[in-house]
Amino acid sequence: MNIRAWRRAGKRVTGQIAIRHRHVRDVDLFVRRYNARGFGPRLFFRWDVPDTELEFIEPGSQLPGSIVALYDGRGRNETPLWLPEQRAIVFADALTAPGGELRIWKSPSYEKRALPALRALLELPFEHVIVSHGEPVHSRAEFERALARTPWSG
Repeated sequence: MNIRAWRRAGKRVTGQIAIRHRHVRDVDLFVRRYNARGFGPRLFFRWDVPDTELEFIEPGSQLPGSIVALYDGRGRNETPLWLPEQRAIVFADALTAPGGELRIWKSPSYEKRALPALRALLELPFEHVIVSHGEPVHSRAEFERALARTPWSG
């Protein structure tokens, strides 16, 4: 649900969460616009330092709305989110969907850490997977198929 639809539904934006170090660039805009709290990673590029004092997230962090930060096994570059009310997992870049096909993005830690960490997410009762690149919304079955596919190398 985008922010406009959220507000039309009578909901108030209470926080902005940057789940990848490269995505803190827009935190200040949303925090100011909606008078919301800012959440994000401990590490980010020095040219992207937000003015907002971020509340740091890491795997296991409990966030407003019952959101839980997850571990993706790729070396702390991203913190996916579990949204239990929506039965969805949200990724920034750990997964991608070029041409609509959900794939895991190849990383140096793919075999040893990323693949086992992503397989562990199957313990959650999610129905939807949301990604930032390519077709945005996917099913649990598509996630399971992505675990068996050759990783995406761009």
